[in-house]
Amino acid sequence: MDLFKVYKLWDIEPVKGLDTTLWDKNGEEYTDLYGGHAVISVGHCHPHYVKAVSEQLGKLGFYSNAVQNSLQKELAGKLGKACGYDDYSLFLCNSGAEANENAMKLASFHTGRAKILAFGKAFHGRTSGAVAVTDNPKIQSPFNATGNVVFAPLNDAAAVEKALDTREFAAVIIEGIQGVAGIYEPTDGFFKDLRRICDKTGTKLIVDEIQSGYGRTGRFFAHQFSGVRADLITTAKGMANGFPIGGVLISPEFEPAYGMLGTTFGGNHLACAAAIAVLEIFESEHLIENAAKTGEYFRQALCPGGTPIHPIKEYRGRGLMIGLEVKDGYEDLRNRLLFEKHFFTGAAGPKVIRLLPSLTVSEETAARFVSALKDLV
Repeated sequence: MDLFKVYKLWDIEPVKGLDTTLWDKNGEEYTDLYGGHAVISVGHCHPHYVKAVSEQLGKLGFYSNAVQNSLQKELAGKLGKACGYDDYSLFLCNSGAEANENAMKLASFHTGRAKILAFGKAFHGRTSGAVAVTDNPKIQSPFNATGNVVFAPLNDAAAVEKALDTREFAAVIIEGIQGVAGIYEPTDGFFKDLRRICDKTGTKLIVDEIQSGYGRTGRFFAHQFSGVRADLITTAKGMANGFPIGGVLISPEFEPAYGMLGTTFGGNHLACAAAIAVLEIFESEHLIENAAKTGEYFRQALCPGGTPIHPIKEYRGRGLMIGLEVKDGYEDLRNRLLFEKHFFTGAAGPKVIRLLPSLTVSEETAARFVSALKDLV
């Protein structure tokens, strides 16, 4: 049996990692500025993380959600304190798509409404409901066409108000920053408009912080720059540094949903141990502050005085969620960054190089990347 082919793969196999460095099976060394799609939040093989996961595996790796698990409560407490949503409750699952599915389901249960408003260029995952609110026909099968999803242009408050005035929508779902689309930001003013319109129409505001959250932008969640509080917040990628976990932060107005939500693997002992270790490293090493500081270094070095250096057409993003729209030769540039300069980067939308490094990344590493980029052009 062979693997079903769904990915185009580079001919590189990393087998070892430490912080922002990777080594392939041939012993070649690379600098990781992509973190496996924003997943590696505290660096590869951080010693505290390795110790916490190893020790938990030596005690108990898994039991079902039919019994008490104090690690889940510890994680919820630490997460609430870290992000400022300590009066919310936490539902644990396994992935970002699953978190979005459950958030939309909760909003629909709560309001009794069926429709969801999403935004152009949005990406919310690859499961059925998540695909339905993703603005990409290439990944939508006929099965995903529910008829209950309406798309509005990002940052167009008038379009949102017109749709929600029908009182048919359970929720609005929006990314803290659109990642897959090419790093496009909702403005702070637009988040405030969404909050106002949702309050007026009885619609729940879901903020998908799966890629943009967990300290990546220099705040715990990207939407917190606006001062707005969401009704439901979804998180995953950076939550456990590579161990599969996701979560929904749920505002106090939601009643307990016995029997409505559930998961076999979500919030298991290993996942919680990994996620707790991440939050402990965030606090002890001040990683959110480092994301803001090093992110600003990237901005100043790649876009001095507001003018992008060649070959960048536009610099987008906040903190360590960075999109570099390239004028020409985009694919060739990414390949050369990898195979000649040994920097892993990501892609986002047409002609956009996406940087999502670990929050541990240093200014020295950022400077090496800038130098490598200049050398290639």
